[in-house]
Amino acid sequence: MNLTISGHHLEVTPAIRTYVEAKIERIKRHFDHVIDIAVILTVDKLPEKEKRQRAEINLNVSGKAMHAESTDQNLYAAIDMLLDKLDRQIIKHKGKLQDHQHDAIKHRGAEPEPELPEASAIS
Repeated sequence: MNLTISGHHLEVTPAIRTYVEAKIERIKRHFDHVIDIAVILTVDKLPEKEKRQRAEINLNVSGKAMHAESTDQNLYAAIDMLLDKLDRQIIKHKGKLQDHQHDAIKHRGAEPEPELPEASAIS
């Protein structure tokens, strides 16, 4: 699994990096087939001179790409919300994969057709 953490208008400190890595462990605990993760942390200056912290994540798993983003006044809160959203997406994707496998097992054995009365018994 490749992990990339980058910052736009923000220096990614070792404390932020370890915080993000610790939170991503939860994602890896739920789903093992993660190919790569790209985290982008941004500080946006709005016209009202209000700073807004934004966190985005792009995650590639086998067969699907997922994206989530969140904004907050605090960067750590934005990271928490971001990984909560991604966690829900991962659990939903994992559920779809498991349901699909169970449907295949159900439909593997066809139900027996009802027996028709024999022609000699009718005449």
